[in-house]
Amino acid sequence: MLQQWKPMEKPQEEELSIRLKAAREKLQEQQMKIKEHKLPVLVLVEGWGTAGKGNVIGQLIKNIDPRFFKVASMAAPTEEERRKPFLYRHFVNIPEAGKFSFLDSGWMNEVMRARLYGEIGDEEYAARIESIKMFERQLTDNGYLVVKLFLHIGKKEQEKRIKQLSGEKDTKWRVSKNDRWQNEHYDACVKVFSSYMKDTNTPSAPWYIIDAKSKKWAELQALEFLTEGIDVALANNAMAVPILQNVFPMEKMPLLSEIDLNKSLEVDVYEKELKELQQRLGELHNRLYRKKVPVIIAYEGWDAAGKGGNIKRITGALDPRGYEVHPIASPEPHEKARHYLWRFWTRLPKTGHIAIFDRTWYGRVMVERLEGFCSENDWKRAFNEINEFEKELHDWGAVIIKFWVQIDKDTQLERFTDRQNTPGKQWKITDEDWRNREKWDLYEEAVNEMIQKTSTTYAPWHILESVDKKYARIKALKIVIEELEKVL
Repeated sequence: MLQQWKPMEKPQEEELSIRLKAAREKLQEQQMKIKEHKLPVLVLVEGWGTAGKGNVIGQLIKNIDPRFFKVASMAAPTEEERRKPFLYRHFVNIPEAGKFSFLDSGWMNEVMRARLYGEIGDEEYAARIESIKMFERQLTDNGYLVVKLFLHIGKKEQEKRIKQLSGEKDTKWRVSKNDRWQNEHYDACVKVFSSYMKDTNTPSAPWYIIDAKSKKWAELQALEFLTEGIDVALANNAMAVPILQNVFPMEKMPLLSEIDLNKSLEVDVYEKELKELQQRLGELHNRLYRKKVPVIIAYEGWDAAGKGGNIKRITGALDPRGYEVHPIASPEPHEKARHYLWRFWTRLPKTGHIAIFDRTWYGRVMVERLEGFCSENDWKRAFNEINEFEKELHDWGAVIIKFWVQIDKDTQLERFTDRQNTPGKQWKITDEDWRNREKWDLYEEAVNEMIQKTSTTYAPWHILESVDKKYARIKALKIVIEELEKVL
């Protein structure tokens, strides 16, 4: 794109000042509409070193109430961030509904540096391009405005700025090794930047190239691109998004009604196997840490199916420093105001660690679907989005183990009644549990669809027959051990 780009004609000074004043006032007005319509706006400011990214962001935010925006400077990833998926540190910086996030460089800069310095080859580069396109599309599909600005200057202009900044003791710190490297390899950078921008230039998240030779002209272009984008986003806020075809390899799964729940274990057999399996799992946990393999264990199931006791038998075998259990309840206000996967991205384990989720991102296609907490378009889109999310985790190197804990309706009633009549267990039963029980058939239909559409070969579902909790616990331990032994 850069190679074919022709800059717009810079207006005369008088016209420039008039348009700047109008654009600044427009952005000031739009921030209230953004808040009212709960539109999240992510502004990615990329460009050449010394092109003025910080200055453009500084000028843009002068027009916005400080309560409505955040600015993040995305330097090279830290060691901690390198132990998370590539997109992790970018996903966690997405804005809340009704607010702005401005990123001083981001996923483009990270990929370009790795590409130009030879840290990633063609295959990994292509995979990252697909990840980025998925990430940006998921944001826009879920109502985000993504504005991508690239500040462009010529080789001689960059060289001049490097010299000027380097010549002053108070500004020389602003010139990095990467800025100098870019200037020395300018033509190679143009080619790689241009290819990247062409690959990631989509109708829902297009690139806007800004002539950054003049600060005021760069500010005006950024303001006009941003305000025009906000106008379009506000006009299209309620539009439905096409449902993508599933392209992921799937495992064939039975319906819940086909599951044989007459499986059980004698107490002595259970206790013997529990001890042996926990010992084995503990050994594998040590190897996981040494080999830096991340593990994600996801539990879904009927209320009172025995998820908590099952998790307890898994964690009983693990070093407490190497795992975390995430009980997932209704989203907090700051979570509800973001993409529904945000609160799970922020809970991912480091390499070598285990994250156990007691309820998961699948709430989108179960409780949110049935209780009307999202639109039909939202939950139908979510099947593909979840498969993409789990594919990202798999490609990162994570072991993903998903359990559905299955019981029948009579067993649930028996356990509900026991909880209600036992003082020490009453905290486990709520009015919501009884209300959900009345919708058993609707939930079963939703769960069947969920399992059929998200049991991929890289993250299949495992059904735990839990009328006998002992049987389910042993089966879960065996599956976890088997999956870990495969990767180790």
